[in-house]
Amino acid sequence: MATQPPAGDPVQDAPQVSDAPHAAAGLPAIAHTLRMSRQQMGLARTARTLLKVNQKDGFDCPGCAWPEEDRRHVAEFCENGAKAVAEEATLRRVTPAFFAAHPVSDLAARSGYWLGQQGRITRPMYLPEGSDRYEPVTWDRAFRIIAEELTALGSPDEALFYTSGRTSNEAAFLLQLFAREFGTNNLPDCSNMCHESSGSALTETLGVGKGSVSLDDLHQADLIIVAGQNPGTNHPRMLSALEKAKTAGAKIISVNPLPEAGLERFKNPQTPQGLVRGTALTDLFLQIRIGGDQALFRLLNKLIIETDGAVDEDFVRTHTHGYEELAAAAKAATWDETLSATGLPRAGVERALKMILASKRTIVCWAMGLTQHKHAVPTIREIVNLLLLRGAVGRPGAGVCPVRGHSNVQGDRTMGIFERPSDSFLDALDEEFGITAPRHHGYDVVRAVQALRDGRAKVFFAMGGNFVGAAPDTEVTEAAMRRARLTVHVSTKLNRSHAVTGTRALILPTLGRTDKDVQASGRQFVTVEDSMGRVHASRGNLPPASPHLLSEPAIVARMARAVLGSASATPWEDFERDYAAVRDRIARVIPGFEDFNARLAADPGGFALPHAPRDERRFPTATGKANFTAAPVEHPVVPEGRLLLQTLRSHDQYNTTVYGLDDRYRGIRGGRRIVLVHPDDARERGLADGTYADLVSEWTDGTERRAPGFRVVHYPTARGCAAAYYPETNVLVPLEATADISNTPASKSVVIRLEQSPTD
Repeated sequence: MATQPPAGDPVQDAPQVSDAPHAAAGLPAIAHTLRMSRQQMGLARTARTLLKVNQKDGFDCPGCAWPEEDRRHVAEFCENGAKAVAEEATLRRVTPAFFAAHPVSDLAARSGYWLGQQGRITRPMYLPEGSDRYEPVTWDRAFRIIAEELTALGSPDEALFYTSGRTSNEAAFLLQLFAREFGTNNLPDCSNMCHESSGSALTETLGVGKGSVSLDDLHQADLIIVAGQNPGTNHPRMLSALEKAKTAGAKIISVNPLPEAGLERFKNPQTPQGLVRGTALTDLFLQIRIGGDQALFRLLNKLIIETDGAVDEDFVRTHTHGYEELAAAAKAATWDETLSATGLPRAGVERALKMILASKRTIVCWAMGLTQHKHAVPTIREIVNLLLLRGAVGRPGAGVCPVRGHSNVQGDRTMGIFERPSDSFLDALDEEFGITAPRHHGYDVVRAVQALRDGRAKVFFAMGGNFVGAAPDTEVTEAAMRRARLTVHVSTKLNRSHAVTGTRALILPTLGRTDKDVQASGRQFVTVEDSMGRVHASRGNLPPASPHLLSEPAIVARMARAVLGSASATPWEDFERDYAAVRDRIARVIPGFEDFNARLAADPGGFALPHAPRDERRFPTATGKANFTAAPVEHPVVPEGRLLLQTLRSHDQYNTTVYGLDDRYRGIRGGRRIVLVHPDDARERGLADGTYADLVSEWTDGTERRAPGFRVVHYPTARGCAAAYYPETNVLVPLEATADISNTPASKSVVIRLEQSPTD
């Protein structure tokens, strides 16, 4: 077994390319899972750990937020989930000796892959002002440093408290409580960078910023539309749900600029038939141009309205508002404009319409392929328009299904991690804890970077994640972080953010999902919320990676005591001692969590949170009904000779965490600096397959940004489109290039030109 990290930082800009496969999972997924798990954990630890993933008496996978069925397979995990578990449960360790050998300047020169491969951080570490090396620090001293900086601020709003989606409900609730008792709503989170557009669109149209379907709904659907999403890499367990739906008779439409192996054929590694033949999933592949989705759904809505009997008139009359405005706007949609915006053949759109009209129960699923455009919010509203026209909300087997990333990113928002909280939430918080929470809005991710850049924020605290690696406009973000007085990262492993520091910096090592958590009252568990609004427990089973680790709730509680002192009447020590005390307070503050502890004890599988549109066909919007919308149709306009770039993940990647240097489902091995370009587009630019090119982004304000040295890969993308991995391409996206309304970085529609690299 090889449980040691790689000796050197491997070259990532010389990938090998072969033909992409047309099926996902199967025996290769099993082999890859076992190989990576063995390398990180060894054989015995692999078996002990993976058999507890997503089990009712085990821990929630630290990867994606896809829900589990009530009856679970003994191996209830996917390849990428196993990679996430292996990296957390690794036997590799980052000790004080490592930091003594590697100054910050050295860490800053390393790749994110190399940093992540070093293993679990074992001690709190401190970077003093003027130093280039982290040094060990006691927990008490670490909290005193945080207190020194926070209490010296001119305003609480000079502090930022960022949260990653892996944070538990208990820790997230405590962090937002501390921030608001301290006096700020500066609670940016990873939702700001991914699904904020979904929340904005769904809150306005349906009254609830979450999906409205369950796993059972997916299994009962007649038609599932998967738009702007690659479940084979990003949410592999979703493929099992799609397979089950297909077996029951569902049809599937895929809408994507790239062909995705997982949506072509799924070889279920849990069944003999799956391993041998697999299941063809997609019935219709609409290879759309990047950013053309709103135009597609607007035309479909026009055609539905014009088809006799296609509109669910009773539902529209009883439950909706704004139909006339949509109908008037839809009349303006034309075939020529739509086909130009989408690049689709008319026959494909007509076939999609026929499938929609034949379906009584339709679900639309989407991910960041739709949420990270300037016009992302109107695009998602247009999807809602389609479902409302068909009465496909609040009906079994039908509804909206935004597929979230991190395993508790939705739960963090439910717990109050939000820079724009509702008055009702703050009122409940004030009444429960006797505080006066601030009412003015705080900073989201983009505004947080701007505040650091402009000197309006001075302390940055991150509960998990890799903020520097995930945020757009890499050079601006890194310069902004270096202006901070103090940066603090609660982490399990190293990443780029630990090498881009403020004047002083702390790394606070924490327990992971796989670690056993024992506090003064005994063994603890935490809870998470999945992508479909179901809350359940998570219990780690491994000895902690070091005796010097603290849990996330303990870190927040001790920080609060150090900063707020005797002025706080909140029982922080009780919260650290017993997480059940935290859940009792959550139950009194947040609707849907009544009898929180008792319900978890009664049902190990957890419980579903209420969802008014799904449960009652009740829509808590400003109009009291589901709202049709009629925004002007937008799509990117690409100048002659340019391409439209989308950023994406490789198969050996989860968000900014890089597990390996292969992208098996796209035929890429041993490298990450690649750009996928249609062969005809590449030839028109004189770029043979294997040529190296610089990616230069162009913006309407005349600014340009450059990412050098990408291998050109001839690939069957939509014409005029290109794709490359992030975070390597985050440098191309200006901080101010965001979605209207949601302020999410517009990373999926970047106008670029390709310039042959000087060294090619």
